[in-house]
Amino acid sequence: MREKILLLDAIPQDLAQRLREDYQLYDARDPGAQACAAQFRIALANGESRISAADIAPFPALQLLSIYGVGYDGVDCAALKARNICLTHTPGVLSADVADLAVGLLLALARDIPGAARFVREGGWSDGRYPLQRRVSGSRVGIAGMGRIGQAIARRLAAFDCQIHYFSRQDKGLAGYHYQPSLYQLAEQVDFLIVAMSAGPENRHLIDGQVMRSLGPRGYLVNVARGSLVDETALIAALEKGELAGAALDVLEEEPLVPPALMGLSSVIITPHIASATRETRAAMTQLVLDNIHGWLQRGAVLTPAPGFDT
Repeated sequence: MREKILLLDAIPQDLAQRLREDYQLYDARDPGAQACAAQFRIALANGESRISAADIAPFPALQLLSIYGVGYDGVDCAALKARNICLTHTPGVLSADVADLAVGLLLALARDIPGAARFVREGGWSDGRYPLQRRVSGSRVGIAGMGRIGQAIARRLAAFDCQIHYFSRQDKGLAGYHYQPSLYQLAEQVDFLIVAMSAGPENRHLIDGQVMRSLGPRGYLVNVARGSLVDETALIAALEKGELAGAALDVLEEEPLVPPALMGLSSVIITPHIASATRETRAAMTQLVLDNIHGWLQRGAVLTPAPGFDT
């Protein structure tokens, strides 16, 4: 009999199709899933999912929760550990794409590429030249979070001769990069601040008004991590008061809802959470989910357990 797999939240169609080749899939909301609740050992969700103790309570046999995505800040990890449920995610395979977008957003923000394109489309070029913008090459860039993604961003910006500063839980001793012991000190030292940290309740609104004021009226903020890391109310206030030059956001606190005040600011670029949205990366994420499930079923071991969930 084929293994039954429980879908606690939406997953991409291509992943669902691949899974159906070898497993039986059940949506947790369907009556059919409730009828065989005691038979599910494996559950799936996505990186935006909110999974609480109550969500997994009806399924007493669960032993593995596989997340399609690198983030899992919406998962009650304590509830999983209390039941000895392993948690996996898909790190590594999306680092390059997220880093690419971070640099792309930085360039778009500093050179006002969206505004320049709009200027031409609206016929402004025939009336004169576009205003001068900000150089990126040789600038000072701060990276908040120096894991796989942060380091991938740093490598790309090194090619622009940027001076790289970073903040992380500890000094990683990375040659050529400058460690700063706090976010405030990091912001004071740089022209651009890129957020690439992991999220979670303990990191909510780490990028607050004080960080923005430390970055200053010529500073720019780029967020490709999680919306919860940035205090959007403080961000709007800083931009409206001229305490910050601009921001580029691929993530928001309450996606897909965009605060009207944020939408109305010409100094803001917002993209719809597309950092890992390439065909190549999504295919690699799908394969990693499949490999984790297969490894757990065949060997009792997974390739990419979340930190603290090593099998």
